[in-house]
Amino acid sequence: MEYKHNKDLVENAKLLRNNMTKEEKHLWYDFLRGYSVKFSRQKILGKYIADFYSAKAKIVIELDGSQHFDNENRIYDEKRTAFLEEYGLEIIRIPNGEINNNFTGICEYIDKKVKQSLSQLR
Repeated sequence: MEYKHNKDLVENAKLLRNNMTKEEKHLWYDFLRGYSVKFSRQKILGKYIADFYSAKAKIVIELDGSQHFDNENRIYDEKRTAFLEEYGLEIIRIPNGEINNNFTGICEYIDKKVKQSLSQLR
């Protein structure tokens, strides 16, 4: 699978990596960074930047703050999801509140989804 690298997004991806939300930091530093399957953060995939991405598992994890629930952003997210799914990626959307209130459950859910994906790719 090959994504066209968008050089125009490199600076924005770096900025996002250096200024992660507290929920992104929590998920990254307390789970994904040390997870057995490699994830990248703020990964450029075509014309979008994914919060977290695993090439091996073909999974994108998106953490959604309250702005993702208004109509305009919901439409944008739907287009973005459709674009990424065209590459065979599974998109996992997690509201920030779930990271704050159910972190263990979210980590278990991500682990389950990664294992399901890897078993289907064999």
